[in-house]
Parts: sequence; structure tokens; C-alpha cells
Amino acid sequence: MTVVTVDAADSLANADRRGSLDAAALLTRIESVPFSRWHMRSRVVMGSATFFDAFDALSMAFVLPVLIGPWQITPTEIGFLISASYVGQLIGALIFSRLAESYGRTRMAAAATAIMSIMSIGCALAGNFWALFACRLVQGIGVGGEMPVAATYISELSLAGQRGRFFMLYEMIFPVGLMATGQVGAWVVPYLGWQAMFLLGGIPGLVITLLLLRLPESPRWLISRGRLAEAEAIIRDVEASTDRRIPSIAQSAVADTGRAEARPAPGEPQRTRWMEVLSPVFRRRTLIVWTLWFCAYFIANGMNNWMPTLYRTVYGLELQQSLRAAALTNVAQVALLLVCAFCIDRIGRKQWILATFVGGGVLLAALGLGGARDVMWVIVLATLAYGLIGSSNAVLYLYTPEVYPTRMRALGTGLATSWLRIASAIGPAVIGFMVGKEGIASVFLLFGGVAIIGALASWFMIETRGRRLEDIAA
Repeated sequence: MTVVTVDAADSLANADRRGSLDAAALLTRIESVPFSRWHMRSRVVMGSATFFDAFDALSMAFVLPVLIGPWQITPTEIGFLISASYVGQLIGALIFSRLAESYGRTRMAAAATAIMSIMSIGCALAGNFWALFACRLVQGIGVGGEMPVAATYISELSLAGQRGRFFMLYEMIFPVGLMATGQVGAWVVPYLGWQAMFLLGGIPGLVITLLLLRLPESPRWLISRGRLAEAEAIIRDVEASTDRRIPSIAQSAVADTGRAEARPAPGEPQRTRWMEVLSPVFRRRTLIVWTLWFCAYFIANGMNNWMPTLYRTVYGLELQQSLRAAALTNVAQVALLLVCAFCIDRIGRKQWILATFVGGGVLLAALGLGGARDVMWVIVLATLAYGLIGSSNAVLYLYTPEVYPTRMRALGTGLATSWLRIASAIGPAVIGFMVGKEGIASVFLLFGGVAIIGALASWFMIETRGRRLEDIAA
């Protein structure tokens, strides 16, 4: 039998206290260093992966109008081909977000990027419908795995007072990728062939994979795993990148050591459990973000993937006209996100998401109630509606990592983004059925109804602007 003396017990308690103080001090040092070239490099490299994530996710929408005739693809098959990627993304979001809690953010982001890039090249080599279906399904695993891990990583590098702007400027890369996909697709597909779209998405992604492997790991994740020495080495590099400091943060010191996240035992990783996201502490937050993700992406990805084909088949526009009209939606999203990036830390996450769901829902309902008869009204109102809802999608990537502690941040974000994959898998198939049976107006009415549900869910969000991640999660 092992006997623990009073002195030994005191020594263990003192060691735990020292570990708590060390962890809290490291967290304080992270918050005291303003944006520097170190942060810029990390944001650019991770953002490059996110750019090609967007490119690979949307490339199929600009390939489909060309393949419909030669491959004799039916509207139902179009829906299933679009949905295949999202089924893979659901799997990828679950797998890679869980692995990121155990093996780190950067390695899992690199692995996901490698998968989506290799399979993009596979799509270019596909010679029939089922080969393309299989490649898109596997590619989706990488696409779905990269985004929640990348969002978690960038969130953990951000400072409390500037997190909204820092993150949203990174997050703009995704819609910029979508916009670039539209512009590139409108030129490349008619002149160089549909295979070129997949090659452009795959080959550069392999280079980005190597750059991701060279990125420093998230110091917050290392602290949560009890790897304080490694975290401190990275924080020293961050501090060396600039002489400036944020005094108000530096003076807040180690006062908050009573909080759970500031007390990881040295060398003892914090446990990650799947079901903790539905524990009494986090259940309400989780159900709200799940609803928001489902509603936002049911609308956004339904429109993103179907609008080029709808412009071509329902409204009779020429191929290039269809592709350019569809690409306008991503231009609107980028413009609104640029405004959002510089306002979100003042307006707040809740108010922005609520306003965009309401505004987008009104515009979509107007199309469903009569506007869909005129293609010009569709282009204008659908573009504005997508821009609004699309901006809330980006804010969700900011908001979701904020509401979970470090030990489960990637997992919580991955589970939340799983609902966007479910919505994105269901949406295109539902739209394909409704267009054939009920007409285009019914699709816009459906989108308007989903936007109302999103607005109701956003009413119950907690506000996270200006608060440290450790304080929000406590």
C-alpha cells in the first residue's frame, strides 16, 4: 500500500498550483502581443489552404453545366453528385476535428488539405459519372476536415479585443476563393475544358500542404495538453516578432487562475469527450450553433451549387452568362464581409447574424412570391440575399470556436460544421426535386422559411465580442 505523507501531498498541490500559474502566465503573454508578422504568416498560410478548400468545394458547380449534355446527367443525378461532396465533408469534419484535439491543429489541417488536393486531381482524370462521384465523395473528406481545424487554429491565435477583425479578414479568404472559382470557371471551363478546373484546385494545394507542416502549433492547444515548454518556445517567437505590447492585457496578469482553462496540470492533457458538447454546461450553446449552421448553409450552398444550372436550364441564359451571373453572389459576399470585418467587434456576433438572416429571408421570400418570374430580379435579389446569408456563414466560423474551451474547441466546431454538411447534402437533392415538381418559386419560398428559423435561433446566441476565449468558455 502506498502512503502519501502530508509533505508529499503539499508538494503535489504546490506543483499543481505552479502549473496553473505557468499556464495562466502563458495565456496572458499570448494576449499581450499585438498583431505582428508572426500572426500574418500563420494567417496567410492557413488562409491559402482555406482558399483552395473553397475552390475545390465550388468547382463542381461550374463543371456541371458542361457535363450535363455529354454525360446525359438528369436533375436528380445532379443533386446526388453535388451532395456526394457534402457527405464526404460530414465524415471529414467529424474525423479531423477529433484528431485535431489529440494530434494538433497544423498536422491535421495539412492532412486534410493533402486529401482534397490529391482527389481534385483524381476528379480531373475521371471519365464517367460514377468515377467523378467517387472522387468527389473522398475529396469531400479533406474539404470538410480542413475548415473547422483551420478556424480553430486562427481563433486560438487571435486576441480578445481584435479577434473579430483578425478572424474575419482570414475568413474572407473563403468567399474570395468562391469568387475566384466563379471568375476562373467562367473563363477556364469554356476555353480549357472542365478538367482544368480540378487541376487548378489540386496542384497548388499540394504545395500548401508542405507549408502547413512548417507552421508552428497553436500555443493554446499545447497548453491544454500540458506541453507548457513547447508552448513557451512558440510564445517567445511571437514576442520576438514585435517590441510592442498591449499594456491592459499585460497588467491583467495571472489573476484569473481559478478558471478551469488556466489550470492544466503540467504533462497531463485535458480530456476531450464527444458528448461534452451536449452536457448541461454547453447544451444550449451547442443546439443554437447547430441550428444556425444548418439554416445558413442549407440556403447558401443550395444557391451556390444550383444557381449556375438554374440560370442555364430554367432561364435559358448562355453558358458564360449563367456562370457570370452565378459568380456575382460571391462578389456580394466578399463586399459584405469586408464591411463585417471592420464592424463585427463593435456590432457583435449576435446582432450581425440576426440582421443578415432577417434581411436575406425577406429578399428570398420576395422572389418566391413573384420575383422569380423575371431573371433580372432573380440575379439582383438572389445575389443580395446570398451576400447577406453568406456573411453570416463566415461569422459562424468566428463565433463557434469562441463558445467552447480549448480542450474541445476543434471538436465542437467540427460537430457544428457537420450540420452544414448535412444541410448541404440534403439541400441540393431537395432543390432538384422541387424544381422538377413545384417550380423555381417554391425553392425561394423554402429558403425564406429556413431563414426565419435561423433568425429565431440567433436571438438566443450569447455575445462573445471583446472577451478572452478562456473567459467565454468558463
